[in-house]
Amino acid sequence: MPRATRRCMGLGELLGNLKNAGDRKLCVLDLGPTTPANIALMTGMGVRVFNEDILRESQDPGYLAKQADGSTQLDPGKFFAENLNYAADQFDAILCWDVPDYLPECLVKPLVERLQVMLKLKGHLLAFFHTKDAGPESLYSRHHIVPPDVLEMEPIQGFRLQRIFNNRHIENLFKDFASRKFFLGRDNIREVLMVR
Repeated sequence: MPRATRRCMGLGELLGNLKNAGDRKLCVLDLGPTTPANIALMTGMGVRVFNEDILRESQDPGYLAKQADGSTQLDPGKFFAENLNYAADQFDAILCWDVPDYLPECLVKPLVERLQVMLKLKGHLLAFFHTKDAGPESLYSRHHIVPPDVLEMEPIQGFRLQRIFNNRHIENLFKDFASRKFFLGRDNIREVLMVR
């Protein structure tokens, strides 16, 4: 499938903040599928990059637990015991992409709580949210950064949009962050740049 291209105001602002950090050694966490171009861009800026493809990990059947009725459900405790194990206040920025829209429901709130703890005070978190269910057009994507503020989105099969967050849901989910700045794109994606 061909890559879609979109201008990303929130990304441009986040990258600008990273570039203006001076000689401070910065750490960024990328929650999407890794891309060599993104790693090269960040390391070229003197940024240390950590990557966890959290959505792909959530598909691992090893995190399923048998319930009393014989069914199986994803066990958030087991999942987070083995994923996103970083120190508090470790990251200057987190690229969350559109992971919350595709992640199983039981992981969304614990994920946001964990990200807040891992993010430094005044650190930035960039997340995308679909504004409507566009069916097959709402494919999960690998995000390739093209500086200063463009993304090439490479569709990845196998993930289904789980939910649509409206502004109120987003504000409630990230209520403990100091600020939230919304950018609405023409492609039915809402970008939110949050500061802890």
